[in-house]
Amino acid sequence: MAVQNLTILGSTGSIGVNTLDVVRRHRRRYRVVALCAHRQVDRLFEQCLEFRPRYAVVGDATAAADLAARLAAADCSTEVAHGPAALVRMAELPEVDSVMAAIVGAAGLPPTLAAALAGKKILLANKEALVMAGSVFMRAVRENAATLLPIDSEHNAIFQSLPSDYAGDLEDSGVLGLFLTASGGPFRRLPIDDFEAVTPEQACAHPNWVMGRKISVDCSTMMNKGLEVIEAHWLFNVPADRIQVVIHPESVIHSLVQYADGSVIAELGNPDMRTPIAHALAYPRRIAAGVAPLDLFEVASLHFERPDLERFPCLALAYRALCDGGSAPTTLNAANEVAVQAFLDGRIGFIAISRVIARALDQLPASGALGSLEDVLLADRRARQVAEQLVAEMATR
Repeated sequence: MAVQNLTILGSTGSIGVNTLDVVRRHRRRYRVVALCAHRQVDRLFEQCLEFRPRYAVVGDATAAADLAARLAAADCSTEVAHGPAALVRMAELPEVDSVMAAIVGAAGLPPTLAAALAGKKILLANKEALVMAGSVFMRAVRENAATLLPIDSEHNAIFQSLPSDYAGDLEDSGVLGLFLTASGGPFRRLPIDDFEAVTPEQACAHPNWVMGRKISVDCSTMMNKGLEVIEAHWLFNVPADRIQVVIHPESVIHSLVQYADGSVIAELGNPDMRTPIAHALAYPRRIAAGVAPLDLFEVASLHFERPDLERFPCLALAYRALCDGGSAPTTLNAANEVAVQAFLDGRIGFIAISRVIARALDQLPASGALGSLEDVLLADRRARQVAEQLVAEMATR
């Protein structure tokens, strides 16, 4: 059995922690070469003591010095580095076979793209690599023979439900379209008039999944699902009008594929991210993930609803950006990141998130196709500047 060498980008977040839990169960199969975090030095220190990676990366020099001193005192030889360039280096290390791309936000794009350019097996949990830079990223995957396996439960479910030889041609594969399931988040039944008073704590209280604060807010606005629509477009070469979102509160069906013969194939399981992580780590084999089998008798019934775009305007904005193309998805993502952080910081209210995004899209009409990482990062910077101005204007009212 060949050992698979791993770099984990975002090891202290929820995806990273779950990845290490799966690795812990299969130590003969996987070796952690590099662990990368940002600010959670305490958790990264404990991870280094347990998994003894060759490298550890943190966000800045101060955190790096602190971590290095603590590891040396604990007689751990892990080499510590810091900053964006170190993340890129960890993604393209020659000895690394697979890269778990789990850094949230635009910061995850450069190292994830570096992994693609290096021809690695990429376990993609970073939506922004495809939302911001879909054409650039997918070209890098194709031209460098990288392997791309989706970690989001929805895209992983679609991957499993498509034909094994699917190569991006819907008609040739007899595929009519995709259904992305969504829980509806914590505000599926909250009166719209009450949205004005929503707090960050309420927005982060997801009913089914345990996630970081930014992703939790995205789920509460359904922007998370909008980003997943854009991601699905690039992953599976499916146009916007063939991708439907369906609210499924139980989060048992993770997504579905509709076929020309009338069949609909779905992947089901308990809502636990270790399942798609284990699937991608071991693909095409299967390994234990530590997740209990789904008990259909306990589930008993499943429910489905159409999303209300008045309640969830961010979902409509994501479809708009995908259809506009060019720089519009990059603008959407950047404006959303700025607006969500402003909401979490108490600078704007919950309903202002979608207003910032909509006005940013209005002020920055979609340019042509983005041909390079530099083009993407420039569009991202411009959108963040506009979004920050919009937040400042709304915060003073």
